[in-house]
Amino acid sequence: PSSVSAAFQEYLQHLGLQDFPCGFGSWNKSRLNARRSPRAEAAGLEEAVPPGEETPEALLELLRDQHSPWALPPDCSPQDRLLREVAVLAPELLRGSRVFQVVKSLRILDKGVEEVDEGLLRFQQLEELVLSANHIRRVTSAHLPRSLKVLELCCNAVDDLQDLCAQPPPKLQHLGLGYNRLCGPSQEKYLTMDFWPNLVSLDLSFNSLTDLPGLVSQLSTLQNLHILVLQGNPLALTPTYRGFLVDSLPKLSVLDDIHIWPEERQQFHGLARQPELIRSEARVVVSIGEMEGLPNPEAFQQLEVGSEGLVITYSYCVTYEF
Repeated sequence: PSSVSAAFQEYLQHLGLQDFPCGFGSWNKSRLNARRSPRAEAAGLEEAVPPGEETPEALLELLRDQHSPWALPPDCSPQDRLLREVAVLAPELLRGSRVFQVVKSLRILDKGVEEVDEGLLRFQQLEELVLSANHIRRVTSAHLPRSLKVLELCCNAVDDLQDLCAQPPPKLQHLGLGYNRLCGPSQEKYLTMDFWPNLVSLDLSFNSLTDLPGLVSQLSTLQNLHILVLQGNPLALTPTYRGFLVDSLPKLSVLDDIHIWPEERQQFHGLARQPELIRSEARVVVSIGEMEGLPNPEAFQQLEVGSEGLVITYSYCVTYEF
């Protein structure tokens, strides 16, 4: 599927919400709850249950028992379990467009998604959207539910934040953009309080950001930012990288998955006021320990002095990508 909506429909089919032991099948006693007459309900009367129907409790046991053939795998998401159990207890809630009102967390990983389409607006209660390991280049913010609090786009092809920041979700607390194609300094202007007033956690790891002072000047406007990941960017190679960030962002609690303790903050106190210490270049030393699959020159027979035989020369080129 090329869009999020298409991937979600495929996901629903995979869950089998209309198949035994879920859905409105003749096996499900809970389906009677949706069609009981008001008169019988007011009198406290139970309608007759045809033979062969199961109680909701018995059907739930089939979903939860790890030895059951209908059980979900142990590594499934909480959202998978919730939808399957709702399809047993109240299948009418998942009929048609009602399913979009139930989903609060949507995780679509490695499904070849290229487009975040406007169909997402049907998820009016959505708080978490995880679209990692897809092929997304642009995210149109007008297609994102306003209720969104977590947006994870790790391992995609995002190279421009302009569309995402046109009308960003105002309640967003975590933005994950690690392992994408962001290059500075053109993208750093979108990482400010004007676009993300409630951002607590930001992952920009393994992109191509190079301007440390410029990025810090933008991030310093994020008053609620406590968790920041920048490792894997060229700017992280600068000698004063961590100290400059720790002193420049006093509200930061965790940098690159390492907690910032008061002693470390005291150690780097005043470094933010010395931008001349930040260099625009870094030195990288690559040491080759062992290489396999190449012919060993010593294995060739040495030519005798004065020999007129052919001389074969081997040369090798090793390329590193940063």
